[in-house]
Amino acid sequence: MNQKMLHRPFELYVADMELWYARPLKYHFFEIVQILEGEGIREVNENRYPYSKGSIFLFTPLDCRGFEMSTPTRFCSIRFSEVFLGKCKDEQERGRIAQWLRQLEHIFYHHNRFERMLIKEEADCQMISTLIGNMVQEYEAQQPYYEENLQHFITLVLNILARNVADSKLNVPANPQPEPLINRMLLHVHENIRNPEQLRISHLASHFNLSANYVGEYFRKLTGESLQQYITQYKMQLVQHRLTNSALTVSQIAAELGFTDESHLNRQFRKHSGVSPMEFRKNVKSM
Repeated sequence: MNQKMLHRPFELYVADMELWYARPLKYHFFEIVQILEGEGIREVNENRYPYSKGSIFLFTPLDCRGFEMSTPTRFCSIRFSEVFLGKCKDEQERGRIAQWLRQLEHIFYHHNRFERMLIKEEADCQMISTLIGNMVQEYEAQQPYYEENLQHFITLVLNILARNVADSKLNVPANPQPEPLINRMLLHVHENIRNPEQLRISHLASHFNLSANYVGEYFRKLTGESLQQYITQYKMQLVQHRLTNSALTVSQIAAELGFTDESHLNRQFRKHSGVSPMEFRKNVKSM
């Protein structure tokens, strides 16, 4: 899978869809895309959804994303990393944003993987369009304090998107279909990736009312890989994301993601990526 890094903490541009890469890529940054004109198909994590004028998407780091046009399409793309939102003047604010981004990671990952995210309130659509328009003006003018203003605009947009995700969980149909068990298991893994005790076979069996002997068999049947392979792969993706988009040390990343220590993370990462975490970070910065 081809990949794309963000070489600056923030980028914004308006362009025709012909500039989008022909095949889906895995990007290592957050991205908000608003469709200004046109219709077609959005592809994310092997799911396909229609888009039209006014559609707004949020992609998280490590989502595989792409578009297929059915009519000429023009879009606004806002790309940013944790580094951009983390440029706060005090440690408390930086900590709050780091926690907030981690929550958004698995909220939007879940929706991008399993269902289409809709912004139901017309007022919210209008508000996001206005905020994106303001961001374009700020970015092009680059007046004093424009970066601080862009940070606030992005925060507002993400809050509105997060509110729509939260609200969608409340608006269930009269006879809702239960969410597939595998979806609930995957979401549990994402939400508890930093807590190894919550990912043990015994805990999953108890939590999902399954036989301990059946958990691994069921997971492999539905995903094509073992539970441990999936957990390791997802952790390695998160480590790559932290190395690319944050100033956290390897030791801090190890503690955050539930590794025994820095040496444990180094061994796992080298086995997965072929290089050490520090070599990976150095290679990213030199791209």
